[in-house]
Amino acid sequence: MPDMQGAVREAPATDRTIDITTTGRKSGQPRRTEIWFRNAGGRIFITGLPGTRSWLANMRASPEFTFHLKESVKADLPARARFITDEAERRRVLELLLAGTSSPDFEEWVGRSPLVEVEFL
Repeated sequence: MPDMQGAVREAPATDRTIDITTTGRKSGQPRRTEIWFRNAGGRIFITGLPGTRSWLANMRASPEFTFHLKESVKADLPARARFITDEAERRRVLELLLAGTSSPDFEEWVGRSPLVEVEFL
């Protein structure tokens, strides 16, 4: 994470809940959403149950967003979404993220879950 220090740098290793602010794809207005994220080997991912999400559609239209830390520390971090669409990469990442969980249908996750890697700016 560029130019981040101390508690802000450490928070993504322990925190789980954040807010994200995306730009509405139709309205152009900021849209703030509470969401969970996952840290896998120092890489930060946003995913969720299979299905469509307005936050994901907003990110596709405008990939830059704000990643709001709000648990162990408060900070608003500029970020960009990197969409993971390659099936082999989706499988590798989702295997890491879902390890130890009781996901009922891994293939559905691979095919239909939102999966974004967060790149801090």
